[in-house]
Amino acid sequence: MSNGMKIEKSGNIAKVAVEAKGAKDVEIRWLISKEDGAENFAMRMFELQPGGFTPLHEHRHEHEVFVIEGEGIFVFEGREHPFNREYVIFVPPNEEHQFRNSGNSVLRMLCLIPMSAA
Repeated sequence: MSNGMKIEKSGNIAKVAVEAKGAKDVEIRWLISKEDGAENFAMRMFELQPGGFTPLHEHRHEHEVFVIEGEGIFVFEGREHPFNREYVIFVPPNEEHQFRNSGNSVLRMLCLIPMSAA
């Protein structure tokens, strides 16, 4: 655990497959976490391959998403909401949701969550 700052190229941080039931072709990088000394928020980068998707799920914490590149569908309240690069998405707590890559290239998103949920 570090008590200082972190400056690192995101591509140098290991990515791992998301193994959650209902996920397909999704990888995650933990860009900033407790191990870096962060106390309040964790920053993650998700990469969904074409046709990939996160599980349809809900949880007790909110999260904030920034779409870096690609295009997709955000499923929320039973409706499909298309999005692409530079969109921001707020996901309130306890709401069922899903991200899907609807494009022909990787969908890359930053996702911030409270450290208590990390």
